[in-house]
Amino acid sequence: MMIIDAKDLILGRMSALAAKKALLGEEIRIVNAEQAVITGKPKEILTEYNRRRIMGPALIGPFFPRTPERLVKRVVRGMLPYKNPRGKEALARVKCYVGVPEEFKKEKLLTFDDMNVNNSPAKFIRIKEISKQLGAKVE
Repeated sequence: MMIIDAKDLILGRMSALAAKKALLGEEIRIVNAEQAVITGKPKEILTEYNRRRIMGPALIGPFFPRTPERLVKRVVRGMLPYKNPRGKEALARVKCYVGVPEEFKKEKLLTFDDMNVNNSPAKFIRIKEISKQLGAKVE
Protein backbone atom coordinates (compact mmCIF):
# COMPACT_ATOMS: atom_id res chain seq x y z
CA MET A 1 0.00 0.00 0.00
CA MET A 2 1.30 3.43 -0.98
CA ILE A 3 0.31 6.36 1.27
CA ILE A 4 0.95 9.71 -0.43
CA ASP A 5 1.04 12.96 1.56
CA ALA A 6 -0.41 15.52 -0.89
CA LYS A 7 0.72 18.56 1.09
CA ASP A 8 2.27 21.08 -1.37
CA LEU A 9 2.31 18.53 -4.22
CA ILE A 10 1.19 19.54 -7.70
CA LEU A 11 -2.13 17.78 -8.24
CA GLY A 12 -1.66 16.69 -11.86
CA ARG A 13 1.75 15.15 -11.34
CA MET A 14 0.71 13.38 -8.15
CA SER A 15 -2.48 12.07 -9.78
CA ALA A 16 -0.59 10.72 -12.78
CA LEU A 17 1.69 8.73 -10.48
CA ALA A 18 -1.27 7.48 -8.40
CA ALA A 19 -3.18 6.42 -11.53
CA LYS A 20 -0.19 4.56 -12.92
CA LYS A 21 0.42 2.69 -9.66
CA ALA A 22 -3.31 1.86 -9.30
CA LEU A 23 -3.36 0.38 -12.81
CA LEU A 24 -0.44 -1.82 -11.79
CA GLY A 25 -2.51 -3.19 -8.89
CA GLU A 26 -1.19 -1.19 -5.94
CA GLU A 27 -3.48 0.23 -3.24
CA ILE A 28 -3.17 4.03 -3.14
CA ARG A 29 -4.14 6.27 -0.21
CA ILE A 30 -3.85 10.04 -0.63
CA VAL A 31 -3.89 11.99 2.66
CA ASN A 32 -4.03 15.79 3.15
CA ALA A 33 -5.93 16.08 -0.14
CA GLU A 34 -7.00 19.63 0.73
CA GLN A 35 -3.34 20.74 0.76
CA ALA A 36 -2.62 19.71 -2.85
CA VAL A 37 -2.11 22.58 -5.28
CA ILE A 38 -2.99 23.45 -8.86
CA THR A 39 -0.51 25.71 -10.64
CA GLY A 40 -1.69 28.66 -12.66
CA LYS A 41 -3.43 31.97 -12.10
CA PRO A 42 -5.81 31.48 -9.16
CA LYS A 43 -8.56 33.68 -10.61
CA GLU A 44 -8.61 31.73 -13.90
CA ILE A 45 -8.63 28.37 -12.09
CA LEU A 46 -11.58 29.41 -9.90
CA THR A 47 -13.46 30.65 -12.96
CA GLU A 48 -12.96 27.32 -14.74
CA TYR A 49 -14.09 25.26 -11.73
CA ASN A 50 -17.19 27.45 -11.31
CA ARG A 51 -17.99 27.02 -15.01
CA ARG A 52 -17.81 23.24 -14.67
CA ARG A 53 -20.00 23.26 -11.56
CA ILE A 54 -22.85 25.32 -13.03
CA MET A 55 -22.86 23.54 -16.40
CA GLY A 56 -26.20 21.91 -17.18
CA PRO A 57 -29.45 21.70 -15.21
CA ALA A 58 -29.01 21.20 -11.46
CA LEU A 59 -31.11 18.04 -11.15
CA ILE A 60 -29.97 16.37 -14.37
CA GLY A 61 -26.22 16.93 -14.30
CA PRO A 62 -23.37 16.75 -15.06
CA PHE A 63 -22.55 16.59 -11.36
CA PHE A 64 -19.21 17.98 -10.23
CA PRO A 65 -17.68 17.38 -6.78
CA ARG A 66 -17.16 20.16 -4.23
CA THR A 67 -15.25 18.53 -1.38
CA PRO A 68 -11.42 18.38 -1.56
CA GLU A 69 -11.10 14.59 -1.43
CA ARG A 70 -13.64 14.12 -4.21
CA LEU A 71 -11.99 16.79 -6.36
CA VAL A 72 -8.65 14.97 -6.05
CA LYS A 73 -10.23 11.58 -6.80
CA ARG A 74 -11.94 13.12 -9.85
CA VAL A 75 -8.54 14.22 -11.18
CA VAL A 76 -7.16 10.71 -10.67
CA ARG A 77 -10.24 9.30 -12.41
CA GLY A 78 -9.51 11.50 -15.41
CA MET A 79 -6.16 9.75 -15.80
CA LEU A 80 -7.67 6.26 -15.76
CA PRO A 81 -9.72 4.39 -18.38
CA TYR A 82 -12.55 4.35 -15.81
CA LYS A 83 -15.23 3.17 -18.24
CA ASN A 84 -13.69 -0.26 -18.75
CA PRO A 85 -13.31 -2.97 -16.06
CA ARG A 86 -9.56 -2.55 -15.60
CA GLY A 87 -9.96 1.19 -14.97
CA LYS A 88 -12.91 0.70 -12.60
CA GLU A 89 -10.87 -1.73 -10.52
CA ALA A 90 -7.92 0.69 -10.47
CA LEU A 91 -10.16 3.57 -9.37
CA ALA A 92 -11.55 1.42 -6.55
CA ARG A 93 -7.97 1.01 -5.28
CA VAL A 94 -7.58 4.80 -4.85
CA LYS A 95 -8.86 6.46 -1.66
CA CYS A 96 -8.50 10.14 -0.73
CA TYR A 97 -8.74 11.72 2.72
CA VAL A 98 -8.89 15.21 4.20
CA GLY A 99 -6.17 15.35 6.84
CA VAL A 100 -4.44 12.21 8.08
CA PRO A 101 -6.76 9.49 9.46
CA GLU A 102 -5.81 7.74 12.71
CA GLU A 103 -5.00 4.49 10.90
CA PHE A 104 -2.22 6.22 8.90
CA LYS A 105 -0.71 8.36 11.69
CA LYS A 106 2.02 5.81 12.43
CA GLU A 107 2.61 4.83 8.79
CA LYS A 108 5.37 6.34 6.65
CA LEU A 109 3.89 8.97 4.33
CA LEU A 110 5.49 9.40 0.90
CA THR A 111 6.15 12.82 -0.54
CA PHE A 112 8.01 13.66 -3.74
CA ASP A 113 10.45 16.56 -4.05
CA ASP A 114 10.15 16.77 -7.84
CA MET A 115 6.37 17.30 -7.52
CA ASN A 116 6.62 19.90 -4.74
CA VAL A 117 5.33 23.37 -5.60
CA ASN A 118 7.95 25.01 -3.36
CA ASN A 119 10.61 24.01 -5.89
CA SER A 120 9.02 26.08 -8.67
CA PRO A 121 8.27 29.81 -8.96
CA ALA A 122 4.76 29.15 -10.33
CA LYS A 123 1.59 30.76 -9.00
CA PHE A 124 -0.80 28.27 -7.46
CA ILE A 125 -4.03 27.73 -5.54
CA ARG A 126 -4.82 25.04 -3.00
CA ILE A 127 -7.67 22.56 -3.44
CA LYS A 128 -9.06 23.76 -0.09
CA GLU A 129 -9.62 27.26 -1.50
CA ILE A 130 -11.30 25.87 -4.61
CA SER A 131 -13.63 23.77 -2.46
CA LYS A 132 -14.60 26.80 -0.38
CA GLN A 133 -15.36 28.74 -3.55
CA LEU A 134 -17.54 25.87 -4.84
CA GLY A 135 -19.55 25.84 -1.61
CA ALA A 136 -18.03 22.99 0.41
CA LYS A 137 -17.82 23.33 4.17
CA VAL A 138 -14.08 23.02 4.70
CA GLU A 139 -12.26 24.03 7.87
